[in-house]
Amino acid sequence: MRKQNILLLVIIGIAVALAVFFQFYLSENATEVKTEITELVEKYNKNCPLNIQEGIRLDSVTLGEEREVQYNLTLLNVAKETAEVNVIQEEIEKSLISTAKANPGLQVFRDNDYTLIYHYSDKKKVFLFDVKILPDQYK
Repeated sequence: MRKQNILLLVIIGIAVALAVFFQFYLSENATEVKTEITELVEKYNKNCPLNIQEGIRLDSVTLGEEREVQYNLTLLNVAKETAEVNVIQEEIEKSLISTAKANPGLQVFRDNDYTLIYHYSDKKKVFLFDVKILPDQYK
């Protein structure tokens, strides 16, 4: 009876030690990823504002809540009051999903299941729309 108790305690001790080790390892890994992503976002912001395409300017990049990154963009040739916002949003959304799948600059976000949010404003800084791309859309 006593041997069984000792064996049980040893097994529980090993299980706890493994759990603590993996928790530490995973949190270390998560911290490294968070640091890498924070540095990447800072690098993006140092280059902003940046014309990334004809008529589209990247103004800034922000880290949101849990595993979210937001790109704040301006459509330089669009004014909300005269634009067909739904049509523009539809076209941009199609383009963004294929970009999210293929762009090497987004690899770290893909690898870590980040939600990508693209926040668009018009040339007068009036909000137009957001496009949110979830990990299962770009994998």
